[in-house]
Amino acid sequence: MKPTLPLEELMSPGHLACQGCGAGIAMRTTLKALGRDTMFTFPACCWTVIDGPFPYSCLEVPLLHMAFEATAATAAGIKAAMNALGKDKTTICGWAGDGGTFDIGLQALSGAAERNDDIFYFCYDNEAYMNTGIQRSGATPYGAWTTTTPVKHFKKEVKKSIDDIVAAHKPPYQATASVAYPEDLYKKLIKAKDIRGFKFIHIISPCPPGWKARPEDTVKLARLAVQTGIFPVYEVEAGKYAQTMKTPNRKPVLEYLKLQGRFKHLKEDDVAEIQRIVDARYAELEKRFQGC
Repeated sequence: MKPTLPLEELMSPGHLACQGCGAGIAMRTTLKALGRDTMFTFPACCWTVIDGPFPYSCLEVPLLHMAFEATAATAAGIKAAMNALGKDKTTICGWAGDGGTFDIGLQALSGAAERNDDIFYFCYDNEAYMNTGIQRSGATPYGAWTTTTPVKHFKKEVKKSIDDIVAAHKPPYQATASVAYPEDLYKKLIKAKDIRGFKFIHIISPCPPGWKARPEDTVKLARLAVQTGIFPVYEVEAGKYAQTMKTPNRKPVLEYLKLQGRFKHLKEDDVAEIQRIVDARYAELEKRFQGC
């Protein structure tokens, strides 16, 4: 069977990711789309470890490590420098986790989006500060256990709607994606490469240790996140919403929750509340899809 993605690998197997790491799958697929003429900047996050200790790197493209809060600002600076050197065709990417995107790096993200800097900003979303010990972030969903939201005090707030926050800046392109659907992510990145301006890509990336899930269930969880409506997959181009992974017969959220130890403490009423949250969000998005 003919492969649907390029065979060239720009991420070596000698990385330091945990078994089943969704963030590793996200990077591997991204590099297949963006190619060698690409540069990354990493804040403090899992990928500062996954990449390997200096001077080694599992990536075959240049990268720069910098402060937690400065992903988008650093990427914008690199882009300006490359333009000054006459290398304006090089793709510049900020690559951060949810902690460095939803919370600590939100100001720089907003600034780059408002200026419409010609960069990619990727958020690989594992829904907590996983690199520093599984602490709650703005991306942690309602009901989840983390080390700072223990079982008796599980997270009571809903996940921050980062995609709506970015959309309010009216970037030329943004999209959500799941590591369970690499072809969808690949096609979006190929399209976005030809669009000038700020591009925001939000990728759901299961974390087996942080989600208390089996490594072999990573892709299954990333697929169920879409199939249950917990993580809708769509794109917004010039303000027009389009659902790229349709789920007309959504599965109950329990199928997703029961595979993760971080939700095992939930009672029936808690699961019902999560279903209500998901249904309300999905209904809101459907209006946008139909409106466009």
